[in-house]
Amino acid sequence: QVQLVESGGRLVQAGGSLTLSCAASGLTFTRYTVAWFRQAPGKEREFVAAISRRMGSTFYADSVKGRFTVSRDNTKNTLTLKMNSLKPEDPAVYCCAASATGIMSQVRAHSAYAYWGQGTQVTVSS
Repeated sequence: QVQLVESGGRLVQAGGSLTLSCAASGLTFTRYTVAWFRQAPGKEREFVAAISRRMGSTFYADSVKGRFTVSRDNTKNTLTLKMNSLKPEDPAVYCCAASATGIMSQVRAHSAYAYWGQGTQVTVSS
């Protein structure tokens, strides 16, 4: 079955950097758009970043643009999120997700994603 397993979440100081990883299995990775979403306590799930199947296009939420970088390694079936200049509003559970959609206008919608990981906790201390 499809599995998405995140890792890398931890406590980091504001202004610091962190890299999250997502290992995918049970699917043909190159056929999926993959993304990061986050959810903080009491808030709705929020789109963070996505990358298209062949790495041709990346998409970011305005709140992370210029600070976060999404990438994928199709030879290792992994998705990565490099986070710089972390802010007090960034703490959340970060989840990776996979979507078969080829429609790039849909990448920010969590409803487009069929597969989800359990998430990894990111905490930022001020």
